[in-house]
Amino acid sequence: MIGKTKTLNFTSLFFLILFSLLINSFVFNNLLIVNFFLIFFLIALLITKYGLKIITQLNLLQNIREEGPSLHFNKKNTPTMGGIFIILPFLLLLLVVSNSFDSNGILILLFCTLSFFVIGFLDDYLSIKNKKNIGLKANQKFILQASISILFIVLATQSNFINPSITISNNWNINTNLIIFPICFITLVGLSNAVNLTDGLDGLASGCSAIVFFGLGTEIFIKSEKELIIYGLISYAMSGLCMGFLRFNKYPAKIFMGDTGSLTIGATLGSISILTNSFFTLFIISGIFVIEALSVIIQVGFFKITKRIFKNGRRVFLMTPIHHHFELKGIKEEKIVENFWKVNILLVVLGIVLKINL
Repeated sequence: MIGKTKTLNFTSLFFLILFSLLINSFVFNNLLIVNFFLIFFLIALLITKYGLKIITQLNLLQNIREEGPSLHFNKKNTPTMGGIFIILPFLLLLLVVSNSFDSNGILILLFCTLSFFVIGFLDDYLSIKNKKNIGLKANQKFILQASISILFIVLATQSNFINPSITISNNWNINTNLIIFPICFITLVGLSNAVNLTDGLDGLASGCSAIVFFGLGTEIFIKSEKELIIYGLISYAMSGLCMGFLRFNKYPAKIFMGDTGSLTIGATLGSISILTNSFFTLFIISGIFVIEALSVIIQVGFFKITKRIFKNGRRVFLMTPIHHHFELKGIKEEKIVENFWKVNILLVVLGIVLKINL
């Protein structure tokens, strides 16, 4: 279907992931793989459909930043904070599985996810209350993220989840020694903010998140470590939740996930990768998020350097994050999102191939 139409929309993305999961269920001889995805896809689909009405009634509506692309002003007053419909079912899942599986790791993951959820929720709430696209100040948000990340790392270290050797493949490890701790910190805080930056076009962050969680779950199953299987299953569940939400978040979006969703999704990806030692593969399959964050860093850094040298700041991109650069180039929003999804799928394939063959 994708080959004939040369497009990748919600329906084709859903069936592509579902087909891949059916193959995984056969390869790994585990029907829970596809079941977890489908069950949580339906959960997100239903609660977003009916929750959308509640959010609208509560006037939890999006504010658009003035310095953004002018085309985005028609998105003003779109219901936001839809990340609630992704994260709350996931938190409930963690509570349920913590009674049956490795409770320490799941509870640490629950702590991290819940904490970033609170940060994102507070940021969105203040933004709506102040009627500006600014909630928590940047330094306030960073201090909260850093504090939670440090505590997460301490708890994970005490429970022996953090290994100083980063696993590249079954036969190749990189011994990082104490550097592993700043790597964990950057993974958590960096990925949380990277997903947040990516959430600027309809369906971009939610679609890419569904793809990345699928890739992370598959990477974990390839490890063939029985104690890690649950992390693979909950990754597939999150993929399903993101796909269910995407049904209403795709262009033109009926609801946005807000920081409530994006900050938490990034932190959840980071924390699962830390608990399962999946840094290498996650870095590859999260390439879209990494590129979005790097575009902002490059833009700000280049502007400051050139301003100091030439007394007049210059820019590398028309606007960042980089998806806005393509918008200002005249490329349609739907096409940008579609192409980013395609690149993300290729990155997942690359990450899995490298995992198997290295």
